[in-house]
Amino acid sequence: MVFHPPATIIAKVGTAGKGKCALPAWNMLLRGFMAGAYIAMGAALATVCSTGVSTFLGAGLGKFVLGAVFPVGLIIIVMTGAELFTGDAMFAPMAAFIHKTSWASVLNLWVWVYIGNLIGSLVFAYFVAFGPYTSWSATGTATVTAFGLTAVKIAAGKTSYIGLAATWSCFLKAICCNWLVNLAILLGICADDAVGKIFGIWFPIMAFVATGFEHCVANMFFIPAGILTAPFLSADQIAAVGPKLANLGWVSMWTNNIIVVTIGNIVGGMIFVGVLYYYSFKKDIEASQ
Repeated sequence: MVFHPPATIIAKVGTAGKGKCALPAWNMLLRGFMAGAYIAMGAALATVCSTGVSTFLGAGLGKFVLGAVFPVGLIIIVMTGAELFTGDAMFAPMAAFIHKTSWASVLNLWVWVYIGNLIGSLVFAYFVAFGPYTSWSATGTATVTAFGLTAVKIAAGKTSYIGLAATWSCFLKAICCNWLVNLAILLGICADDAVGKIFGIWFPIMAFVATGFEHCVANMFFIPAGILTAPFLSADQIAAVGPKLANLGWVSMWTNNIIVVTIGNIVGGMIFVGVLYYYSFKKDIEASQ
């Protein structure tokens, strides 16, 4: 396996960021749509595979299973060239740091990719909410499956960051999340072969999901999937979700989670990975250009 040194990796990030910022808006939107759907695929798989695990193996192993299968989404994105907002929080600024693109181009990329990620996540959330999360009778009556109940519990928990302390906690989780996500991307760039890239991506993504950090694009799936599934809950299932269900809605999705998480993800990717690595290897990068 070929292993690239850190300075080479950072230079590659800057070059890749330049290419991303040069894409036409329609292409950013299309690639963003694909990435949103791919992250949703990993999130849906994680929801299904983690259902009931903690009851038998404990909370820690339940979280591990959740994290162990989630990385499939980012692996597909990296291997197929889709555009993920949280990754572009590092790629695009790095290109600006080394003067290969403008900050206006960075913002343009972020806006279109973010919209694309949102659309892709919402589409897949609809597919899953009316697919494996519900069971339908011949008369058209829906019953929420065990997987759907897990999805609603996840969504209700993510929209329950209420108050200053809870919002600060959400923000810190978002920083930690994208710190790990972009380290995963760097490790993926380290290797030239597929197996090396997959292993490099898997460990940090597993760590962020299992630890319980917050990812804005993943939440664009988790929360809508729960919102779309919740109307079909039975009385017993509503009781199982508990009082947090009252916080679940399309407005609280943004005010209690995604806005704060998006800002935290930008800080985690741009500052804690992009800025730190750029200044750590600035001389090496300048010497290689």
